[in-house]
Amino acid sequence: MTNTAVFREETIDRARMQQIIHAHPRAAVFESCTLDEGDFSRLDMDGFQFNQCSLAGAHWLAASLEESQWQKCRGGQCDFSSAQLSESRFADCDLNNSHWRRATLSSVQFQDCKLTGAHLQEVTGWALEFRHCLLVSADLRGLSFRKARLEGMDFSEADLSGCDFRDAVFSGGSLRNAQTRLTRFEGADLRDTDISGLNVMDAKHFKKAVISQRQAAAALAAFGLIVA
Repeated sequence: MTNTAVFREETIDRARMQQIIHAHPRAAVFESCTLDEGDFSRLDMDGFQFNQCSLAGAHWLAASLEESQWQKCRGGQCDFSSAQLSESRFADCDLNNSHWRRATLSSVQFQDCKLTGAHLQEVTGWALEFRHCLLVSADLRGLSFRKARLEGMDFSEADLSGCDFRDAVFSGGSLRNAQTRLTRFEGADLRDTDISGLNVMDAKHFKKAVISQRQAAAALAAFGLIVA
């Protein structure tokens, strides 16, 4: 059995990462390391763990990061485009304005993460899970949340065009002023989320969706109608 190697407070560049991969495949833990602006594209880092690391502007293009763990990392502007991330876990991470285009995110979990302005269009995979995350102004075009339970999710002003929220249950959070062109909400439970700015009167996309009386009154008022 391979022993886990722990690296603390190091600055990790591509050459150093390649050394670690060769010596400790699937068994490296990075604690409070700096990987800012590093190029780790196409490297195999499956199973690696990153705790309280700085990842700002790092490039993970087409890297293999399956079953990786990310805890309290700061990764603004980092690029995971086309990366393989199945069964990875992100918790308490700041990933604002990050890029994930065409990444494979099967069974990936995001918990208490900041993803404001993130680009997640064209990602693939199933059972992608978000809980208590900020996705304000994020680009999520075409993403499926069908039958998902969405707890504390802030989608304010996000681009949700073409997303599938059929039969999803929203617990808290916000959809305020989100872009919802061709977005499907049939059967969704929206009673516990902020839907201001959405056209829930579009029956084609909100058939059998559930909203509260207060939300219904606000929606009608937006069309100039008064509920007496």
